[in-house]
Amino acid sequence: MSTVLTCRVDDELARRLKETADETGRKCSEIIREALQRHLALLEFERLRSRILEAAQRRGYLTDEDVFAEVS
Repeated sequence: MSTVLTCRVDDELARRLKETADETGRKCSEIIREALQRHLALLEFERLRSRILEAAQRRGYLTDEDVFAEVS
């Protein structure tokens, strides 16, 4: 199932979208879907990261490098 959404964008963003679609041979809707999926994933990651940050700091994980060192 799919839902049709309508959104308003400024002329410059519309121009960039059209230009990208033309250059890549992709549909504007495909580019918008992918961009929205990526943006929502990033927002979800940021929300999850902020929720666990305090607990991680209590355990001594102060930077991303601390986490990478532990799991590598």
